[in-house]
Amino acid sequence: MAGIILFLLFSGIFFSQAQPFIKLSVKDYPTLTRVIIDSSSPLSFDIEKSSSLLMINIRTDVPFRIQRGAFESRIIKSFGWSKGEDFYILAIRTKVRNFGYEYFTLSDPPKLVIDFTQVDEEESEARAGLKEKEASGEKVPQPSTALPSPRTQAVSPALQGMKTIVIDPGHGGLEPGARGRFGTLEKNIALEIGLKLKAVIERNFPSRVVLTRDKDLDVSLENRAAIANNNKANFFISIHTNSSFRKDARGSETYFLSRDATDEEARRLAFMENNPTELEEGITGESEDEIQMILWDMAQSAYLKQSSLLAESIQKELNLLLRTSNRGVKQAPFTVLAGVACPAVLVEVAFISNPREERSLTREGFQVNVAQAIYRGLVNYIELNSQK
Repeated sequence: MAGIILFLLFSGIFFSQAQPFIKLSVKDYPTLTRVIIDSSSPLSFDIEKSSSLLMINIRTDVPFRIQRGAFESRIIKSFGWSKGEDFYILAIRTKVRNFGYEYFTLSDPPKLVIDFTQVDEEESEARAGLKEKEASGEKVPQPSTALPSPRTQAVSPALQGMKTIVIDPGHGGLEPGARGRFGTLEKNIALEIGLKLKAVIERNFPSRVVLTRDKDLDVSLENRAAIANNNKANFFISIHTNSSFRKDARGSETYFLSRDATDEEARRLAFMENNPTELEEGITGESEDEIQMILWDMAQSAYLKQSSLLAESIQKELNLLLRTSNRGVKQAPFTVLAGVACPAVLVEVAFISNPREERSLTREGFQVNVAQAIYRGLVNYIELNSQK
């Protein structure tokens, strides 16, 4: 009898651990509310908006355990769900009727991430009026005079004040940057992510986005900074992939300018980025003097504090969204940052020298997620620091 009881007890424990689950969590950010749906296995789903509800139809032929902790949110009111024969319906009830949403998925581990934003009432009514006119055949305004997207209408004054953002895809042309084990080139990955970051910024708030290069071109480090200054940039973001002699090195790093590197690896990385055609083991005294002179002569020294805060905000989002190893915010004497007269950071997205991360870097979904993370970090920085 005791043996039977123990067998049933351990069988119950094993079953509860092995049973598929969905875990719900909610977090408010300055410009949005994020719902994260963690799953023990990949999700197959459809999403439909209905009044103040967002309905998620999850197709599955196995029962799920649904976990939800307590939460407080300015947009999300509650969750509800019902089970059919081969599906679950998850209903997310909002506190407002007019809301916008965007979503994306992550594969390792499986996640569905939904970002909710509140839409202005007047805009919603105007859009409804346009639809009625279209249905009745009445002439409607041409695209040039049509209402902008919900996110554009909903942005705060702080975001509306951002006139120009310069994105710098690292390397290019005859300078390929680091090369992965499978032949992936840093210059190509940096350009792909840069183009995606430009698209997500332009889609979400009214800023002019300038790329230092939009194709496979040679652009000097000095000209990259000049492009930012000539366009009176509010922010400068340089995109790169990392490389290390240690094949197990992994994760993201975000840098801001300093004459002294955080550690020897940061020092070596800055030297490789500053001198891509040279193979010395370290930075010479002459190079250090040159960087120090640039720091004193150029306007970037006035923006080091803002740059450090921007780097922290972007790094936080990379850690949250990509679930890569947190290697933290670091400092190094990058020439490309030295001459820029605005907050400036350099993002080392992942290690192209790590075969696993190299594969991820070539995937469009991963590149989109990186662009989203950098964008969220930028927006959070602007929102938080506009009030100071």
